[in-house]
Amino acid sequence: MTHQNLAPGAHMRAELLSQPATWARAAEMRDEQKVLPAAGKRVAVVGCGTSWFMAQSYAALRETAGFGVTDAYAASEAFLDRDYDAVIALTRSGTTSEVLEITEQIKGKIPVIGIIGDPTSPLVGLVDDAVLLPFADEKSVVQTRFATTALTLMRASLGLDSDVARSIADAEAVLASTDDETLATADQYTFLGRNWTIGLAHEAALKMRESSQSWTESYPSMDYRHGPIAIAAPGRITWQFGVAPEGLAGQVEATGGRFVQHDVDPLADLVRLHRVALERSVGKGLDPDQPRNLSRSVILEA
Repeated sequence: MTHQNLAPGAHMRAELLSQPATWARAAEMRDEQKVLPAAGKRVAVVGCGTSWFMAQSYAALRETAGFGVTDAYAASEAFLDRDYDAVIALTRSGTTSEVLEITEQIKGKIPVIGIIGDPTSPLVGLVDDAVLLPFADEKSVVQTRFATTALTLMRASLGLDSDVARSIADAEAVLASTDDETLATADQYTFLGRNWTIGLAHEAALKMRESSQSWTESYPSMDYRHGPIAIAAPGRITWQFGVAPEGLAGQVEATGGRFVQHDVDPLADLVRLHRVALERSVGKGLDPDQPRNLSRSVILEA
C-alpha cells in the first residue's frame, strides 16, 4: 500500500464518500444475508476495535428485533462457552491476530461465520461460511466504509429494509451538504448513544481519536449523567447519535458545552462524523490515512 503523491487523507475521503453506494450494494446481498444466523439462534459476535463496536450495534439490533440472544465481545475477551449456536467473526483484513486465534480455538466446536473485507485473507479458509465484502475494503488505515457496510448488511438481514433505505438516503444528503465548520474545532468530544447507537458512539470516539489525535470519550446516553457530564464545558461538544433522553440537551447546555444532535438515521450521522474527523485531522496537518502508532491490521508476534 502506498500513499505517495496523494493529499493527506485522500483514501479516507474517497472511501467515506463511497459509503451510500457500498451500503446499497450490501442491502441487495440477499443470499449472503441468509448465511447469518436465523431467528432463535444464540449468537456471539467478535471483533477488534471498530469491528467490535459494529458488533455491539448488531447485537442490540438483533435482540431488539426479537431474533434472540446476541452478545458482542472484543475478540481477546470473549466467553464462548455459553451454548452459542454460532459465532460471527467481523474483520476488515481477516488477518487480525485475536480473531484468527479465537476462530482456531473454536473450529469444529461452534460454527463460525466470517464477515471479511479481504477475500484472500487466512480467515476465509478457517471459517465455516464467509460473507465477503471486497468492494468495501479500504486502503486507509482508518476504517469508514467497511464497518458501516458490514453493519448495513447485518441490519438488512434482520428485515430492517426501511431503516436501511432511510440510512442510504440520509447519508447521501449528508454528503451533499456542508458541515458546520465549528464541529471540527472543539477542544474535546463526547459521543453518546442508546441501544444500537451505543456502538456508533464508541466508534465515533475512536474515529476522531485515531484520525486527529483528539481527546474523545463515549458513553451510553443515560449513563453520561452519572459522572461523565462533569467533563462538559464551554468549547466542548457532546454529540448524540439518535434520540436523546429527555432533558439531556438542556443539562449539557447549562454547563456551557455544546449539544449536537442531527435528525438523520444514526448511521448517516456517523458518516458526518467521519467527514468532521477527516477535516479536523487535515486541518491539524495530520494524515488520517497513516495515523500515529497504527497499522491497517494488528498482527501480534508469536
